Amino acid sequence: MTVTKLKIGAAGLGRMGKRHAINFLHRTPRAELVAAFSPDQTELAWAKQNLEPYGVTLYDSYEKMIQHPELKAVVIGTATPVHADEAILAMQNNLHVLCEKPLSTDIEVCRKVVAEAKRRPHLKVMCGFSRRFDESYRDAHQKMEAGLIGRPSIIRSQTCDKLDPSGFYIAYAAWSGGVFVDMSVHDIDLTLWFFGDDVVPKSVSAHGIRAVQPELKKYNDHDNAVGIVEFWNGKIAYYYCSRMMAHGQEDTTEIIGTEGKLTVNGNPQQNFVNYYHPGGITREVPAHYYGRFEMAFVAESNEFTDACLDDTAVPLKLTNAIKAVEIGAALKEALRSGKQIHFDEVGRRVERASL
Repeated sequence: MTVTKLKIGAAGLGRMGKRHAINFLHRTPRAELVAAFSPDQTELAWAKQNLEPYGVTLYDSYEKMIQHPELKAVVIGTATPVHADEAILAMQNNLHVLCEKPLSTDIEVCRKVVAEAKRRPHLKVMCGFSRRFDESYRDAHQKMEAGLIGRPSIIRSQTCDKLDPSGFYIAYAAWSGGVFVDMSVHDIDLTLWFFGDDVVPKSVSAHGIRAVQPELKKYNDHDNAVGIVEFWNGKIAYYYCSRMMAHGQEDTTEIIGTEGKLTVNGNPQQNFVNYYHPGGITREVPAHYYGRFEMAFVAESNEFTDACLDDTAVPLKLTNAIKAVEIGAALKEALRSGKQIHFDEVGRRVERASL
């Protein structure tokens, strides 16, 4: 019996692109990685060693890759500025799309991607918010849905990276969209999941500092920032993002309800080993986000593949990818302007009079 597999191409072979390619090649049984693209010769050299021996055809042109025979889907892990164009071009070539977040740092461009997807309802188009596929977050969501904490009212969520002194994040700030759009967008998406897709911001405020990387001033970005979003339904989200953690990755979420609370990764640890010694007790933590969310990315690739092959709904709404960037952009504006931003009950921007 012939087993149908989703033939997929990987666009981009940077840090995240490599991981997607490997997951679809070795860890997604119903998918077959048949093509990969990168304009970078160093990345293609890696692919010649790690992908080509398994029958993956390599391309230095995205346009050529999406014409690969029998290709049915693409996973886009390229730089953010080209996400939208590549997603739209893939859909226009009748291909399913799994795109790394965000679709774009420009809200109007995000809307163009969603509009293209609406014109092609037979295609599965998903923006990869990996935390929705994490077992711990899913368990917390199930407990909340079961009413175990009463009515969820406050979310405190953070995305904190280990300090990278190489200068990578300074160069990255030129096109990342800023810490709220790049980092807190995960926490914002979690808010839409736990509070509901229909929540409407009432006010947005933010503050930030450059504690260890003053060079970020060149791009009007920060290495630490906090933001608060008040919603019209009486709920509040508090976000903290940082790129200066000395100990490692620390992504934590707390959902506080009227009858209890749920905490995800409130006690970060690499595994279940504690080292007891004269200096105290040592517990290792993941050094980077992939150490924390590796299996979530594997689940993401498998569930996207299942949706494409079985013609079922993808696990999250594409329109949330717009809303997450909208809230992130408002936080960025509040951070840079120092002003609180206000919205009416239907989400339209309003200006407050000042004396």
